[in-house]
Amino acid sequence: QAGVTFAQVHLIVKDLEALDAKRIRVRINSGGGEVFEGLAIYNALRGHPAKVTTEIDGVAASIASVIALAGDTVKMADNAFFMIHNPAGLVMGDARDMREFADLLDKVGGSLARVYSEKCGKDDDQVQEWMDAETWFTAEEAKAAGFIDVITKGKVIEARADMSAFRN
Repeated sequence: QAGVTFAQVHLIVKDLEALDAKRIRVRINSGGGEVFEGLAIYNALRGHPAKVTTEIDGVAASIASVIALAGDTVKMADNAFFMIHNPAGLVMGDARDMREFADLLDKVGGSLARVYSEKCGKDDDQVQEWMDAETWFTAEEAKAAGFIDVITKGKVIEARADMSAFRN
């Protein structure tokens, strides 16, 4: 979820490491958040010996879409959305700082693209095209693209998320 702090992510990862379970179910309804914190959660889930099932209830956008892919099985409600895009951020400084930050964004984007490619089996160029376009997938589109495994029957829910940061 947007606004999760480093300390909270640290606790989530430590709690996961200590969790002695055969199955873990992660329900997702998030517009995203900080990329490095999201990668820490993704890696903690992927590294856990339990069978992990992720379920997208409303939206898995931005880094939340990466976390969703940590599941051994990825489920998505038929009325939910999945969104991928290039990483973004802010930097202050001179031209060298801007160039360095752009290089960092490219590295981070490449890392995210590999996660998406590994799950969906599409080539890097296709995934990068989707990321460049800030692509929103319906459940059917996400399944056809290879991001999710199962479409579940959705329930009409009232949820609010600030999506003003996204272009599309």
